[in-house]
Amino acid sequence: MTSNDELLAESIMHAAIPNELFELNELDVLYEDRSATLWSFINPEGRPSFTPALLNDFEQWQDLIERAFGPDKVPLRYLVLGSRSPDVFCFGGDLDLFQRLIRKRDRAALVEYGHRCCRILDRNIRTLDIPMLTIGMVQGTALGGGFEALLSFDYIIAEKQATFGLPEIMFGLFPGMGAHAFLSRKLGSAMADRIIVSNETFTAQQMYDLGIVHQLAEPGDGVNAVRDFIKKSDRRHAGLVGSRRAIKHVWQLKLAELNRITEMWADTALELREQDLKVMSRLVSAQGRLAERIAAA
Repeated sequence: MTSNDELLAESIMHAAIPNELFELNELDVLYEDRSATLWSFINPEGRPSFTPALLNDFEQWQDLIERAFGPDKVPLRYLVLGSRSPDVFCFGGDLDLFQRLIRKRDRAALVEYGHRCCRILDRNIRTLDIPMLTIGMVQGTALGGGFEALLSFDYIIAEKQATFGLPEIMFGLFPGMGAHAFLSRKLGSAMADRIIVSNETFTAQQMYDLGIVHQLAEPGDGVNAVRDFIKKSDRRHAGLVGSRRAIKHVWQLKLAELNRITEMWADTALELREQDLKVMSRLVSAQGRLAERIAAA
């Protein structure tokens, strides 16, 4: 891969792209002219979870991409999202925030959080109305909302050591930001339910066998695998974009459906018992310790 310094230089030189896109606090963004690819990496200061701060950056990220790129603007054919941590793509929802809101019985704030996530997913499904392909690059663990977010991408490329899971059922909850809607459409409702309530961790190979992951890469080779995918897809770009749009048309997945499910999720969250919240707290602590080990490595 071209070095980050070279990509950053290309990005800054492209005067038509707002500088704000390269100055987000928790997302690293680089634009590559040669392939018209926007590389983006989750890079928060603390646990790699969808905190309000990270959601803010994702909303700005989408707004700025929509403003700067597309037909008659800066060309954009591929949008890639990965993580700066090779061991964690994303832990998902902000469990620490959820605990506090549940204890305060603040349904409105839970729903607002969920609706924000759903708006981001909905815009990603529609590829911001830009004729591009979106690629989720997974080099580590994708849990809960991190897994759900990946399901909104056109293609998922995962290194073989990557893992996927929906752990919400272990503390009496269920994934409320897209898992049911996406997995039911991709795999059927019976298989979707099996995955959602299993509390199992799935390997990249298992997700590939199910058709959720589209391509496997050797450990440490995710970026090169994405580059190879882009190179091989370039001549077929229009057809692939059209095919993905046709699939999503068949899905008939509307924002209202995502929002309604997240409202059900909020109602369920308010039914959790103290022992459920303690399990959630232990998971937050374990994720925090892992994030600290990664930062210290």
